[in-house]
Order: sequence, then C-alpha cells, then structure tokens
Amino acid sequence: MIALVQLLIKYALLEPFGVQTSLDGLGIFLLVIATVFIAAAGNIINDINDVEIDLINKPDKIIIGKTISEKAAYNLFIIFNLIGVGIGFYLSNSVNRAPFFSIFVIISVLLYIYSTYLKRILLIGNIVISILVALSILIVGVFELLPTITPQNQQIQFTFFKIIFDYALFAFCINLLREIAKDIEDIDGDYKAEMNTLPIAIGRERAKNILTALNFIPLLALIYYVVTTLYKQPIAVGYFLLLVIAPLLYITIKTFSAESKKDFHHLSNTYKWVMLSGVLSLLLYKYIILN
Repeated sequence: MIALVQLLIKYALLEPFGVQTSLDGLGIFLLVIATVFIAAAGNIINDINDVEIDLINKPDKIIIGKTISEKAAYNLFIIFNLIGVGIGFYLSNSVNRAPFFSIFVIISVLLYIYSTYLKRILLIGNIVISILVALSILIVGVFELLPTITPQNQQIQFTFFKIIFDYALFAFCINLLREIAKDIEDIDGDYKAEMNTLPIAIGRERAKNILTALNFIPLLALIYYVVTTLYKQPIAVGYFLLLVIAPLLYITIKTFSAESKKDFHHLSNTYKWVMLSGVLSLLLYKYIILN
C-alpha cells in the first residue's frame, strides 16, 4: 500500500497537471524502494520483539523461529535498513537537499524504538506508528515539490502539497483507529507481556467506547469534505459515499456491538479497506480538478 500511494501521488496527482517535480521515473522508484525497505525492517524488528506476544495473540502467523531464524531476521533487519537509508542518502543529494537524508534515519530509528519501547507506553506507540505511516505519504511531497519551489510556482506547489498533506492526515487518523482496534484484539497477549495499551489501562469496554467515539472524527470530516468540495462531482461523491464513508459508518456501528477477538480482527481488516479505498481516490483528482 505504501508503494501504491507513492506511485499514485506521482502519476495520478502530480504528473497529469504538469506540476514541477524533482524526481524522474527512476527517482520515484528509488523513493518507493527506500520507504518499503525501511518499513520492512520495522516489521522485522517488531516481529522479533513480539515472538512471545504473538504466541498468544496469533500463534498461526509466527514467522521468527519457524520460517526464519532470529539471527537471520536480525541480519535482514540490518540489511534492509542499510539499503533504505543508503538510497535515502543518494536521493537527498540528487535533489540537492542533503538534510532530507535525516528523514530516513529518523524513520528507521523511530521504528526500532517503537518496537522495543514506545509500543509499551499508553497511546504513545499508537501515535508514533501512525505518524510514520503518514510520513510515508508526506515524503513524496517533500522530495517532489519542496526542492522545485520558486516565487513563480509557489502557490501551485503548496496547493498540491496540501492535498498530499490531507491524505497523510487521513492515513494518520485511520491507522490510529486501527492500532487501537488491534490493541483491543490483542489484549490477552499484551497483558501477559506487561504492556500498557489503552484497553489494558482502562478496560476493554471503555476502550471500545472511546474507539466508537473516535470513529466519528474521520467520518464527519469526510462528510464535510464531500458536501463542501465534491458536491458538483457526482462520480466523486458516489465513490466517497460508497467506498470510504459507508465502510467507516459500518465500522462505527460494528465497533459499538463488537465483543470477541474475531470482531476486532474484522474491524482491523475493514480499516485496511478504508485506507486502500481512500488512497485509490487519488485516481479521481484529474476528473475533479479539471471539472
């Protein structure tokens, strides 16, 4: 999904409108590779640190120690990070913005700290990982638009950067809600691992009620966006109503009645669908803006 959203921003949002960008085809490909490899490294170190928790929460999906040894996983973690950060160093210098290299280092370090420490702190881990998800979207705007800003194109560059920022904000919100749903789903294993997640701190029922209430934030924001911005575009309105708002409304109703681990796993998967359908709406922008 990271690769998909980055390519859609490049080829469905920026390229069709002739926006001045700094990365060519090879450049955006390398940005995708760098981001995906660092994300993969983050998943690996998380799996390494979660073996005991996963034995309780999802014993059928354990990879470390079964499909691959812990030593081999650590080696892959290091290799993937080196590839991602190395490509990030090259890209930063290729757009004459050497400080941008720090973004890749910060993301890599935060993923490690998240998996080893932050995820155990009430809500902090959820917020940090959601910020990193948003950064995987925002980084395209940083590399494509910021290096090419001039006094002449400043307004249009910032207009498109704001669109990218809005998608990053959407990704942050949906991922944060999904993280809370996953914490409720995984409460048994997390409790035995002495983690301080929201459902452990305040109880499963209260956490569920908070999640239900939080669902209204992106739901109402999207309805407002459709009513105020897309009302003249029936295709876009239909898309958002059927494929983004309706699933979010379903999640809100389903969360209220969810009880079992299976229910919250279903909610987690539905959040993924909302994220995907939200990302695919980038394909509509040429139609929306030109009409």
